[in-house]
Amino acid sequence: MNKIDKRLHFLLGKVKEECKKVKELSDYELKNKTLEFKERLKNGETTDDLLPEAFAVCCEADYRVLGMFPYDVQILGGIALHLCYLCEMNTGEGKTLTATMPLYLNGLTGKSSILVTANEYLAIRDAEEMGQVYKFLGLSVEAGVKRDTNEKLDNDSKKDVYAADIVYTTHGSLGFDYLLNNLVQSKEDRFMRDFYFVIIDEADSVLLDSASMPLVISGSPRVQSNLYGITDFFVTTLVEDVHYEIEDKKVWLTNKGIEYAKRYFRIENLYSKENFDVLRHIVLALRAHFLMEIDVDYVATDEGEIVLLDKSTGRKMKGMKLRGGSHQAIEEKEHLKLSQEQRSVASITYQNLFNLFPKMSGMSGTIKDGKEELLEVYNKRVVVIPPRKPMIRKDMPDKYFKTSEEQFDAVIKETVKRHKTGQPVLLIASLISDTEMLSKLLVQENIEHSVLNANNAFWEAEIIKEAGQKNVVTVATSMAGRGTDIHLGPGVKELGGLCVLGIGRMSNTRDERQARGRAGRQGEPGVSIFYTSLEDDVCTILGEDFLEKYIDKGRYISKHRIKKLINKSQKIKDESNVSQRKSSVDYDSVMKRQRTIMYKTRNDLLDGKSLDENVLIQIYKQNINDYVKENKKMDDKTMYRYILDNLSYRLKELSISSANKKDYLKQYADMAFKDKKQLLGNRFSEYCRLCTLKALDDGWIEEVDYLQQLQAAISGRSTAQRNLLYEYQREARLSFRDMEKSIKKAMIRNILLGEVSFGKDNEMIILYP
Repeated sequence: MNKIDKRLHFLLGKVKEECKKVKELSDYELKNKTLEFKERLKNGETTDDLLPEAFAVCCEADYRVLGMFPYDVQILGGIALHLCYLCEMNTGEGKTLTATMPLYLNGLTGKSSILVTANEYLAIRDAEEMGQVYKFLGLSVEAGVKRDTNEKLDNDSKKDVYAADIVYTTHGSLGFDYLLNNLVQSKEDRFMRDFYFVIIDEADSVLLDSASMPLVISGSPRVQSNLYGITDFFVTTLVEDVHYEIEDKKVWLTNKGIEYAKRYFRIENLYSKENFDVLRHIVLALRAHFLMEIDVDYVATDEGEIVLLDKSTGRKMKGMKLRGGSHQAIEEKEHLKLSQEQRSVASITYQNLFNLFPKMSGMSGTIKDGKEELLEVYNKRVVVIPPRKPMIRKDMPDKYFKTSEEQFDAVIKETVKRHKTGQPVLLIASLISDTEMLSKLLVQENIEHSVLNANNAFWEAEIIKEAGQKNVVTVATSMAGRGTDIHLGPGVKELGGLCVLGIGRMSNTRDERQARGRAGRQGEPGVSIFYTSLEDDVCTILGEDFLEKYIDKGRYISKHRIKKLINKSQKIKDESNVSQRKSSVDYDSVMKRQRTIMYKTRNDLLDGKSLDENVLIQIYKQNINDYVKENKKMDDKTMYRYILDNLSYRLKELSISSANKKDYLKQYADMAFKDKKQLLGNRFSEYCRLCTLKALDDGWIEEVDYLQQLQAAISGRSTAQRNLLYEYQREARLSFRDMEKSIKKAMIRNILLGEVSFGKDNEMIILYP
């Protein structure tokens, strides 16, 4: 037993001792423990000090309210979550009940205690069911998601949600709320408290599989570019390994490809600033055609929309779009009507979102396989919680085939054989197209079945409810039952439990363990078998020419050789995904540094931090110095244009010689500044703050949007003799400096040219230039 396990079991013993004591308390005395704990925290005790007693109180409340007393392994899991470990707990071990203990303990602090779950249904369900326990103990609980499509969560509603002691929500809702909370125009509109404690359900899916997908809030639309169509056609004329190369989920033009592009678009330098837009659209088209695959990365709906797919679950990610024009490039590739490309207003990745929490923990049934990456990226250790009952599921050796035809034939034969006995069968495939193929083959065998994929996820709860019943056959993508349990029907245990048949090697072992884990929950019987072939999606990395020799030309290959090739392909694919996620961390760290600076400055302004008038005067004088330096041959006409655009809408004659235009402009600015101050009196400081906030937001929106485009353009450059991350960091630094200058110009322009009026309750209304 290692050091961590010893500590967990020591604390488990302490909790069990306290459980004997609280068992004797009346309901009234048990509820009063919450008030006692809060008082002790105020007097200097810590949550760690309270853990044995608070966990015991929560265990007793779980039993009295829900009729369920947590098992020892669930208490162990709860302790590990409170201590900010990532816990592996098998399917069916009761992770929902496990979370009640650390959520209650951290909810006592009066700070935010949040559980992030897989989808809206689970967030609402758990908030309602587990919420009975917290309410019994005197804590408030809310669900941070819409209860139906017609419900609107405005800022006041969100204030109520995040003011609760305990919140159940989804990772998407939490991320977007964080970004929106940092876009409000007054401190009264803020609805979130500072982050404190979070438990992430299905943590490997969120922290690893979804980590590279940024959450982006879009704003004003861009002018639609005709470059999407032109570059899409251009890319279809390219030849792999001649004009472009693909490696590690990256694609770029070769030297020949660059020369071809220059001729095609009739430009001298593809990488010049003037041709940034052309390069960006070429890169977007390359990625759309060669890195993004329909029914794997996205689906095209009957309504003509592109909907992204969550690769780890197969679920549709409705409302989420790829950034920086990538979505429009896919639409062009699929010959669909282009949606309006929006400017990116705010963005954050899950890595940076959850690293904002001082206390972050998580749980999943398959997280230990990613422990090295989780330690490196999040500095989080993984603790494996033992199952309450021994696992008796039979995980059969994989079956290997040369072609997908042989593979599917074997799967159907096994399904027919088991279906005849009445044993329920769950067929899990990585691709939507594979689920549809399996469905057609089952129809030919006259086997009734249900299909669960991204195209009919609406019926997920009903389909999963029936999946463990006698004679039921279910075909699904890896989304099947993630976050929910498949319960066995009467007589199914005697038939060997649920049979899971996996079709195709998945991109990592975590997904395969997740699929196998649909069977054999809580010591129940079950069986899992995976059927793989050289035509599995994961094997495309071996190359078309190599695979063609064995598949199309019929060359002999042994089962042992197939096994080695498939295992090698999965390892390469998994390493590639890890590399991509680490790269995403590196790139997003640039955005993180800038975002931290900007949000800190913005929050200071919202909190009423006053601006030093002398600093403002220095800024507008420096702006004038820079302008005069850039326009050494300035004539009167140019000077008056500058005045009208930046200092005042009213021209006045000043007695300054035309030879000294710099002093003339500074005196004009002094006069305009003094006039505005005199006009607004004691409201001038508030006015300057609002004008600065507007300039800050406008500058940051442009910067976020540019960095999104820059990352896409940089990724399209050849990696030969180039450090792409260094280039991105360098150009991002230059861009940040330019943004600072533009903000200073805009804030002075807003202050001097803004038109002020006063509305209801003397509210200041500013018409910005």
